[in-house]
Amino acid sequence: MNIIITGASRGIGYELCKKFLQEHNVIAISRSSDSFTKDEIFSNNSRFNHLSMDLSKTDFKKDLLPIVQETFANVDIIINNAGLLISKPIHELSDNDFDALFNVNVKSAFRLIRDLLPIINSGGHIVNISSMGGYQGSSKFPGLSLYSASKGALSILSECMAEEFKDLGISSNALALGAVQTEMLNEAFPGYKAPLNANEMADFIYDFAINGNKYFNGKVLPVSISTP
Repeated sequence: MNIIITGASRGIGYELCKKFLQEHNVIAISRSSDSFTKDEIFSNNSRFNHLSMDLSKTDFKKDLLPIVQETFANVDIIINNAGLLISKPIHELSDNDFDALFNVNVKSAFRLIRDLLPIINSGGHIVNISSMGGYQGSSKFPGLSLYSASKGALSILSECMAEEFKDLGISSNALALGAVQTEMLNEAFPGYKAPLNANEMADFIYDFAINGNKYFNGKVLPVSISTP
């Protein structure tokens, strides 16, 4: 299968790249390529391609779509994992913070799917990585208002895409993740210890991306061992 993973250079995205490369073709999209040059699994691997770009600024139709089409005739799975987390109380959040969060967490996923839609296979699966913060009825935390709102928007977008794409045979689901020990979490909440690490969560997402659309479509699924 042909897989596209965003936010691929660290954390869950990086672990997903390693897992998919064991049997599948991968295009990894991230701003940095440093992590891929340090791991032998990516070196001279004909199934692996990395695109270095900022999803919040890239002209997808001009700069991304032609490269993807040169690499893949079609796409089977897209995992929108790229994310930005800004932790601030509401009165300290700026307009720029709002734009940055929604550009990365929502708009980049929308644009990627919109522009790649013509080459997504029937039977394809779109997996959007949301958050328990954006899951209705879950516990909310100070400082994460805009982050949670952006992830909530991504979840609703996932539901809507499933409805629009059902005649094409393309499934769309969102996974609302609980806390995972990643670099992004460490930067936002130094010293916090999450119950799962990136590799453990990547195991679940890997299996869900391949098999989850046999059972779910248009769903926002909480992936957390804690109560909402």
